[in-house]
Amino acid sequence: MSKSKRGLELALLERIKKPNDIKKIPQDSYEDLAAEIRQFLVEKVSKTGGHLASNLGAVELTMALHLSLNLPEDKIVWDVGHQSYTHKLLTGRRKEFDHLRQFGGMSGFPKRKESPCDTFDTGHSSTSISAALGMVRARELRAEHRTIVAVIGDGAMTGGLAYEALNNVSHLSSNLIVILNDNSMSISRNVGGMPRYLSDIRTSNGYIHLRDKIYDSLNDALPIVAKSISKAKQSLKTLMVPGMFFEDMDITYLGPVDGHNVKDMVKAIGYAKRVNKAVLIHVCTKKGIGYGPAEKNPSKFHGTPPFDIATGEPKKKAKKPSYTETFSSAMLRLAAEEKGLVGITAAMEDGVGLQRFHTRYPNRFFDVGIAEQHAVTFAAGLAAGGMKPVVAVYSTFLQRAYDQIVTDVCLQKLPVVFAIDRAGIVGADGETHQGIFDLSYMSSIPGMTVMAPKNRRELADMLRFAIGLGCPVSIRYPRGDAYDGIRSCYAPLELGRAEMICDEGGVLLLAVGSMVKTAEKVREILAEQGIVCSIANARFVRPLDTDLLRRAAGSYSMVVTMEENIRSGGFGEHVASWYKEEGIDIPLLNISIPDGFIQQGTPEELYRLTGIDAESIACKIMEKTK
Repeated sequence: MSKSKRGLELALLERIKKPNDIKKIPQDSYEDLAAEIRQFLVEKVSKTGGHLASNLGAVELTMALHLSLNLPEDKIVWDVGHQSYTHKLLTGRRKEFDHLRQFGGMSGFPKRKESPCDTFDTGHSSTSISAALGMVRARELRAEHRTIVAVIGDGAMTGGLAYEALNNVSHLSSNLIVILNDNSMSISRNVGGMPRYLSDIRTSNGYIHLRDKIYDSLNDALPIVAKSISKAKQSLKTLMVPGMFFEDMDITYLGPVDGHNVKDMVKAIGYAKRVNKAVLIHVCTKKGIGYGPAEKNPSKFHGTPPFDIATGEPKKKAKKPSYTETFSSAMLRLAAEEKGLVGITAAMEDGVGLQRFHTRYPNRFFDVGIAEQHAVTFAAGLAAGGMKPVVAVYSTFLQRAYDQIVTDVCLQKLPVVFAIDRAGIVGADGETHQGIFDLSYMSSIPGMTVMAPKNRRELADMLRFAIGLGCPVSIRYPRGDAYDGIRSCYAPLELGRAEMICDEGGVLLLAVGSMVKTAEKVREILAEQGIVCSIANARFVRPLDTDLLRRAAGSYSMVVTMEENIRSGGFGEHVASWYKEEGIDIPLLNISIPDGFIQQGTPEELYRLTGIDAESIACKIMEKTK
C-alpha cells in the first residue's frame, strides 16, 4: 500500500451505509472506492487480526457482485468465508469492524444471524456450490425469481464436495452462477490437477479472445453459418483449451476475467444472469493485492494476528515454542530414525508444522489439497503398503473425514497416526473452527487409541509412542504456546495408563491434556480454602485407566474429570459410564464444555463462558464438597 493510498480519506466508503448503496457511487470512482476499502481493511485487521490476504484479493470481485445484484433478495454464498469482509462493508457493517472476531462482536465469517445479506453460514471449504444449488431448487419449487451466486476459490475446488455438487449442477435448466476466484492459493500454494488445469486456461487467453472475436463477427454477418459451425467451435475449443472440464459437464464457461477490473466483472455477471443453466465465471485475482507485505507473503497474511502496518510484523511476537512447532521438531527427529515415516497434510503445510519436514524429506511429504477424506484414505493406503503415515490436521477439519477414519483406518486396524492440532477452544475464528468435538468422535470408534499430552515434552514422546504402537492413534493438542510445566514429574508412557502428578488424597482432579495445567491452578485455589486435591494426568481417553478409576473409589472423596471438549461422548461421560457398568458409587463431577457451539472471543473469555477456567471449576468443587 503506497503512502498516497494510505493517506486517503474514506469519503466514498462512508457513503455506503446499507445494502445496494454502492450503486450510488459513480463508475469513475470504482478504483478509488477499492483503494479505500483496502486501506480500511488493512487498518482494521492490523488491530484486531483476521483474514487479510484473501479479502484484499476479493475487493473488486465483491464490488462487482454488489453492483450486479439486488441484496438481500439475490443470494451470495461465500465458500469458506475468508473473503467476506468487503461484503460486510458493502452491506453497512463498517462500524462493527472495530470488534471484528472479538467476543460479542462481528464474526470473521458470514453469519445469517448478523445480516439478511449473509445467506449461508460458512467456515469450512467446498460447500458453496452445494448450498447454492439447494437454494436454486428451492427457488424453482417456490416459483421465485432471484439470482443465486456461489463464490468458490480454486483452493476449495480441490475438495471433493465441490465436484459432487458440480455433478448435480450440470442437470440445471435454470440459472445458477458459480464464480471461481482463482488466485493459485488456498492457505498455502495449491497442489494437484485442478490448479494445473486452471493455470493452463489462464495461459490460453490468446485463443479465447480469438475465438470470441471470430464467432461474434460471424454471428453479426452470417447468423446461419455461425449456427452451423457451433459444433466445430466446440471441437476447436476442446482442442486448444485442455480438457474444457466445465463445458464438457454442460456448464457454460466464461473467462478468464480480470478479477480486479470491476467493469469487466459486471459485464460477465450481467451476461451470466441471462443464461438459463449453470454458468461458471473464471475470475483471476491476486491474493494480498494492495498491501506489499501481504502480496509478498500471502500465506503469512491468510490469517494474521494484529500487526504493524509499516513492517507487516506481528505486534506481539511469540516467545515460547508452540505445540505446532514442537510437533514439527519431533517429526524431523523421528523421520531420521524411521525411514517409513511420512507426513500428510490437507493444504495446511504451514499451519500444521510440516514445512520443515517437506524441505528435509520431500519424497515423504504429501499435500493432498483441501481434501481431508482423501487424506485419511490415502494414509490408510500408505499404511497398508508398509509405511508409517502421520496425518497432521486441525481438529475442526478432521471431523469432515469421520467415515474414512471408521471404515478405512480403524476397521482394518491400520497404523495411521492423527496429529490433531488446534484441539479445544481456538478463539477468534468462532463456531466453525473450535476444536471441541474430537475427543468425542475419535473415542467413539472401536480400535482407536486417543491420547492428549500435558506439556510439550509429552507431545514429542506421545508421537514416538504412537508411531511404534502399530494401530490407529490420535494425539490432540491445543493451539498456541506449548506448556512447559510439570517437568519434574514424568512416568514412562504405558498404554492405557494415567500419570499421577501429585497424590495427597482428597479430591482427585483427573485431567486430559491441556486441562492438567488448569488443574494445577484449581489445586492452588482450593488449597487456600482448605480443600485437599490430587492431580492425575489422564494421558489416554481411550483406553481408560480402569485400574486408577477402581482405586479412586476407595482413595478419594470425589473424582473430577476435566476436558476441553463437549460433554456428549467425552472423557467424563466415558468415566461415568464405566463406574455405572461396574456398579461403583463415587461422587463424580464432569468439567467439560456444555453441548453447543462456541462463538468467537479470546480463549480466556471462552473458558470463563463455558465454565472450564480454574476459578469456575474451583467454585463448582467447593459447592459439591459443602
